[in-house]
Amino acid sequence: MNIFRSLIGKVWHDPNAAEVVKISEGQLFLVRSGAVRGGRECIYNDAMATIRRVPSIEHTFQLVITRVYEEGDQELLEDEEETDEERVFLVCEELEFRTGLTADREPTFIWRDLQGDLDELYEFVAAGTNEPTRAFFETCMYRAMYERKYRASADNLADAELQEFIWQPPAPKKGKGKTVRKASASKSDDVPAGEAVVEPAVATTSASPPASPVKRKVAASDPNMPALATELAELHLWEKDQGVFLKQADVTARVAHNPAGGKYDYWLLASTEEGQLLAHRISSDMNQRWSSRVLSFTWNNISDSGVGNSWCLRFDTQEAFDEFQKAFTRALWETMNQWPWEKAKFEEQSYIMSSNVEDVEMKDAEDDSDEEDAVADELDKSDDEEEEEYPEDDEDGPTMPKGRNKQLTVGYKGDRSYVVRDDKIGVFSHTGQNQVKYYASISNVATPKGKVFSPKHVMLHDQDTKMVLMNPSEPHSLYNLDIERGKVVEEWKVHEDITVDAIAPDNKFAQMTPEQTLVGISHNALFRVDPRVSGMKMVDSQYKQYVARNKFSSVATTEGGKLAVASEKGDIRLFDSIGKNAKTALPPLGDPILGVDVTASGRWIVATTKTYLLLIDTLIGEGRYTGSLGFDRSFPANAKPIPRRLQLRAEHVAYMDNTVSFTPARFNMGEGKDENAIVTSTGQYVVAWDFAKVKKGQLDKYEIKKYDQHVVQDNFKFGDDKEIIVALQNDVLAINKKNLRRPTRASLAAGSRSSIVNAPY
Repeated sequence: MNIFRSLIGKVWHDPNAAEVVKISEGQLFLVRSGAVRGGRECIYNDAMATIRRVPSIEHTFQLVITRVYEEGDQELLEDEEETDEERVFLVCEELEFRTGLTADREPTFIWRDLQGDLDELYEFVAAGTNEPTRAFFETCMYRAMYERKYRASADNLADAELQEFIWQPPAPKKGKGKTVRKASASKSDDVPAGEAVVEPAVATTSASPPASPVKRKVAASDPNMPALATELAELHLWEKDQGVFLKQADVTARVAHNPAGGKYDYWLLASTEEGQLLAHRISSDMNQRWSSRVLSFTWNNISDSGVGNSWCLRFDTQEAFDEFQKAFTRALWETMNQWPWEKAKFEEQSYIMSSNVEDVEMKDAEDDSDEEDAVADELDKSDDEEEEEYPEDDEDGPTMPKGRNKQLTVGYKGDRSYVVRDDKIGVFSHTGQNQVKYYASISNVATPKGKVFSPKHVMLHDQDTKMVLMNPSEPHSLYNLDIERGKVVEEWKVHEDITVDAIAPDNKFAQMTPEQTLVGISHNALFRVDPRVSGMKMVDSQYKQYVARNKFSSVATTEGGKLAVASEKGDIRLFDSIGKNAKTALPPLGDPILGVDVTASGRWIVATTKTYLLLIDTLIGEGRYTGSLGFDRSFPANAKPIPRRLQLRAEHVAYMDNTVSFTPARFNMGEGKDENAIVTSTGQYVVAWDFAKVKKGQLDKYEIKKYDQHVVQDNFKFGDDKEIIVALQNDVLAINKKNLRRPTRASLAAGSRSSIVNAPY
């Protein structure tokens, strides 16, 4: 095999070269070798073949076949709803890639259709391609397979080291075939036994391994539910009492499409030869988590009876894990977006896939010693042995009025917090020693015309002397509440046609200053509001509207006034100022973003979805603008940031007996202080991450505390990274972060008393 050393050196050693090699002319066929369905279908009459590097995932390459249009053809297809312009295949051994010649002696490349049946192959006929080009393309495929398998560079490989990837036809099988009988399953129809196939031998795990490997068979599939991926795996269930995953069976795991449920109805299935064991609809509520170190996939499921469980699939090989992860991610993305995966741009697909990478240390992470972490863990253990002692509730105190707490906002000046309950706002003082005390209440919040309303959202303003209120009945206006007087004194009409869906301060610390302007968003516009101008309060020169309905949902600002805008679609846009196009647009993973926060410097963004937090480093790491932030410059198309998911482990959620539903997460904040913690809540639990550990790749190192009520919202006290103010449905309290515990069966399931303020507001 000719390795073409000089040419390889030019393209393979350049990590910025997205395309490794290309053959510009050819045809793509789908070949079915089965006797019943035998045939050869032309997919693309004119096509080109490319080996493409995946920039966000190291040692990963794709074989891409792209349709080539003749002049005028593409215009004819522009009005079609669906076009099939590209087929993408992960380069791996399972493709069984090989070369050949047609009857006319034209070179061909052949590989398996991993998404189809075993008898289906793709064939690219590279008519007119010379022998050196064909051999170079073949060599690059083998080098890509080497990197995929060994997670190491293929630089300077000898020819002999690539021999293992040259496909050899299987030896003729001996013996008679065996028909598998499938038992009836409760959640799927019976499957014809004739569909059962046999995979290559896989050794089973046991205390006493057999003398020879046991051949594991792929369980029969349901012809009414075509599979995106079919892999052998071990199925485990979390045993709550023992606190371990217990193996249930060796199974065939599938990501399957259910056409009867709609175009984007996908299911996770696990079955044996005897029948189907589980069928879970794929959704973001599954709280899925991937671990490449142990080749496992864990998720949660709430049964019809309301019991929560944690399941785990453990795959036999890296390739099986990768293929299943790719298929599941695609199915979930299509489910959330109601849009075909193939229509997402390649860069977007890479960004979405990269969000599955776990436990990777991020740039500029502090190199804390392991000894320091070990000491901290020992301190945590000693803390666990001591229960907190809280003062008893004042049973003779005033009775709470009807209604429940709905919002919390923590003051910047004067050590105050404010809690919204229907048309009342409770004012609480921070007394120190992790205590809050009821101070006063503002009752009967009403417009200047006297119409009472319950604020949809509130934000402190002008050195905490004012509070800006959003009235759900008047979406085109904002209301100025004078805190000292305890009443709304002004209505700020923003625009006749544009609604105000969310607001943010002019900059991260604007509320500590007399700054009068603030930032607002509608579903498709970003604008500045200045209450000092006459008439409509929107500043015409600082207004950016998009034609499409972007469903903007939240906005946050940096210390320098740069803006991060998130949407219900799941995308995030970064602006250096209002009125201009976004410098960076990060594609959606699919889940609606409920809230967004940003560090003062703008380096880090945390976006909250229902089941996970998305942490994004905005530092540009390569290209022309290396060292700049995504607020100031655009990321290179092939070097988008890698989003990191912060989520609860599935086995921890199993103890909660409820699905995860996070409230908007917040960094601790204070002028001149570094952010070192992230806090949020779900259900009855306050959850906090150590930001330093997160940046080191320890994404599941969180601490937690359970209360006997639903946590409405929580946030750090301003200028403090330890004291957390917590609003429960009926109470308000403060807690020191050190009183949160590592998640265990005891800390997740046990009840908790609190230093409750029984406030008469």
